[in-house]
Amino acid sequence: MTDLFVCWLLALTHGRDRASERGDVPGWVLITVMTAGLVAALWAVAGDALSTMLRDALNSVSS
Repeated sequence: MTDLFVCWLLALTHGRDRASERGDVPGWVLITVMTAGLVAALWAVAGDALSTMLRDALNSVSS
């Protein structure tokens, strides 16, 4: 039973094609572009409020 499991595990891990391990590049590009778009949208909507909040926080620490 254990020998069969080890053989099965070795076949799964070493029998793979290296080209299939490249990753999902279009998926990562899509996530990056969507994140940048979300940050830009939030900055456009709440940029002044965020700047004021950061300025107030820094002033309260330095005072």
